[in-house]
Amino acid sequence: MEEHIIEEGKYRYIEMGEGTPMIILHGLMGGLSNFQGVSEYFPSKGYQILIPELPIYDMPMLKTTVKNFAKFLEGFIEFKGLKDVILLGNSLGGHIGLLHTKMFPEMVKALVITGSSGLYESAMGDGYPKRGDYEFIKKKAQDVFYDPEVATKEIVDEVFATVNDRMKLVKTLAIAKSAIRHNMSKDLPHMNTPTCIIWGENDTVTPPNVAKEFHELLPDSDLFWIEKCGHAPMMEHPEDFNRVLEAWLNKRNF
Repeated sequence: MEEHIIEEGKYRYIEMGEGTPMIILHGLMGGLSNFQGVSEYFPSKGYQILIPELPIYDMPMLKTTVKNFAKFLEGFIEFKGLKDVILLGNSLGGHIGLLHTKMFPEMVKALVITGSSGLYESAMGDGYPKRGDYEFIKKKAQDVFYDPEVATKEIVDEVFATVNDRMKLVKTLAIAKSAIRHNMSKDLPHMNTPTCIIWGENDTVTPPNVAKEFHELLPDSDLFWIEKCGHAPMMEHPEDFNRVLEAWLNKRNF
């Protein structure tokens, strides 16, 4: 998907299709390609898919926070002249989507979260990653999925490179701390944006009880489970994920 990246101003993003704008927000260790199944499926269904590259490692240290990523997203929406957007986020991306929706509710028509942080403080992984230990990193990457085979060598290599880059590691930990500080349990009951929660039944990063808590706290939410699935349903079971999401969008007339 890298060959499709558009660079305009300070933004790097992928854009496909025309219609209702759906903005996809990747996670901390996740790249744009994590959503390949979604971005290939929905353009033909009347959606404009936009995947901005979040400035995870490009912000100054003190600005490396979930709130500043939400503001970055708002800047992107304004830059593209969009309104009534659907936000779809996985892991940290879900958290950014939630916080953006709280800060700019008038911009967001619907929210879709999967394996999202924002409630559960271990959502960013536990402890300091062991630098230099490839097998440890490989096991950690495999643990994200129900089927360890989904963690390809390419994925493991990327995570390994990130944790062995000192600046990226420091920023990763800064984001993890920011995510813990931005616990949204008190905000969620006041957020009336329709929300679709799609969760892997076997998610060990943000366990199933986290999804249930999101569902209980968000006033207008629907919760769907994907079997034999870990922290990234749109990667591990893209067809099931698309089917669930499309049915929800149709039911809600989005």
